[in-house]
Amino acid sequence: MKRRTFFKLGVLGTALTFVKPSKAGELISSTVSDPNFGSVVISTWDHGLAANDNAWKVLGKGGAALDAVEKGVRTTENDLSNRSVGIGGRPDRDGHVTLDACIMDERSRCGAVAYLEGIKHPISVARTVMENTPHVMLVGAGAKQFALDYGFPKVKSPLKEVKQDWKEWKKEHKEVFEKPVINHENHDTIGMLAIDDKGNLSGACTTSGWGYKLPGRVGDSPIIGAGLFVDNEVGAACATGLGEAVIRIAGSHTVVELMRQGKSPEEACKLAVERIIAKHEDLEGLQVGFLALNKRGEYGGYSVYNGFNYAVTDDNTGSKLVDAKSDRNW
Repeated sequence: MKRRTFFKLGVLGTALTFVKPSKAGELISSTVSDPNFGSVVISTWDHGLAANDNAWKVLGKGGAALDAVEKGVRTTENDLSNRSVGIGGRPDRDGHVTLDACIMDERSRCGAVAYLEGIKHPISVARTVMENTPHVMLVGAGAKQFALDYGFPKVKSPLKEVKQDWKEWKKEHKEVFEKPVINHENHDTIGMLAIDDKGNLSGACTTSGWGYKLPGRVGDSPIIGAGLFVDNEVGAACATGLGEAVIRIAGSHTVVELMRQGKSPEEACKLAVERIIAKHEDLEGLQVGFLALNKRGEYGGYSVYNGFNYAVTDDNTGSKLVDAKSDRNW
């Protein structure tokens, strides 16, 4: 807790002795939501540590949460060793690396791109869609042309080593489509949520999607309400894992609505996971994790299987990696 908030609470405590109990409750509720509790940024998986560091360069100087989450996830998009985010990601069945991303701010503005090929930073294209068009999502060739029109440079993909891996994969997989193995090491997305020192929330999500997916497949990551949702009155949530399962329950929106009902971030994530489990007869390989941040700066996560972790950076403890609780073990 920041010193100024502690002082305000002390003054409030003295003042409450002179007001009616009902009014005291209202005042406490108002103070708990005070933005002076400080900035927080959280993101999925251990690659979130480096992403958080760059996001904190914005938040630590009093910058906006929206700028922080864009800068943060661009870090992972820039990492050419990452096989599930950005240009370094694995291609679809036909050898094309296609990228998905979305972003959402405290005013409920949002932008997204899907099936975008040959552009390095889909998250920045998504923000450009949000800020410069009346639309929310652009896809495929239209999204690429839009990016080029706004000055985003072309990049070549897949990387040489990724293309070689794909060729080897093709030799062993003759079926039209085979479901890949999903496990606790499948760091398939970076989702990031932040609250700034003004108390405003924003979020971002970016991925290259399911490795060797069917051409045209889009998961939850660019879909507002599935891979990401922000409501500045309540909180924000994002998802990672098997996108089809997340889409079926409008996962991130579900988590935020559960927080609206009074659930803590971790409780809301847990209930959303339980909803996914209830809607699937076969859970083999079905890993989904949710991450949430509320208006008070409280955070939490939960997953179907163990192994999901997330990075946290705040005013009080610096940066750390947290192992999320889960419903079951592998």
